[in-house]
Parts: sequence; C-alpha cells; structure tokens
Amino acid sequence: QVQLIESGGGLVQAGGSLRLSCVASGRTESSPVMGWFRQGPGKEREFVAAISSYDGRADYADSVKDRYTIARDNAENTVSLLMDSLKPEDTAVYYCAVRLPSRTIVTRRASDYVYWGQGTQVTVSS
Repeated sequence: QVQLIESGGGLVQAGGSLRLSCVASGRTESSPVMGWFRQGPGKEREFVAAISSYDGRADYADSVKDRYTIARDNAENTVSLLMDSLKPEDTAVYYCAVRLPSRTIVTRRASDYVYWGQGTQVTVSS
C-alpha cells in the first residue's frame, strides 16, 4: 500500500514562511519524481513544484519561483517545500504527489502523478 503523509501546514501572516514535508512509504519508495500541487478555494488543482532524484532537476510554477524551494532527501524518502514571502493568494490545500518509479522526468501535469497525499492546509492572512 502506498502512503504519502504531508505535514507542516498552518496559519501564517503575509510575508511569513512555512515548511511542508511529505514522507513516502510503500512500493514507491524509489520513485524519482516527487512534487507538490495546491488547490485554492474555488480553484482547480495547480502545479507548484517538483523534483527528480534522477537528474536533480527541479521545476517551479511561475507564481512561486524565487519564493519556494523544493528539496528531496532520498535516504529518508521525503520531499520538503520551503515557502517564503507568503502571500494571501498562496492560501490552499497543498498536496504531495509521486510519479511511477519508472518515470524520471519532472512534469507539471497532475495526471502524470499517480499517488497523492491527503493534503495539508496552508492559510496566509493579510
């Protein structure tokens, strides 16, 4: 059974920082590509960031580039998302997602990710 457990969400004032973490367990432990998506109130789920342990490449949505940093700890099979300079429009449920172990390329399409966590709420107050 595959499990992705997110943590680290919460309430923060605009300009503040939060760090999200996601631990993967099960047979996707060796999946190279792990990423984060988010879904704000009344919005569709959107790509935030992803990283591949295969080539070290990371990709970010334009809306978070230069404010967010994704990192991967292969030994612990975790992926983290450091979010700085948070804005009210960053308010959303953030989801951790993983591609199949055979997929090594970072993509932005939610449909490319087959395993998902339950999500963690991030609320940024103005």
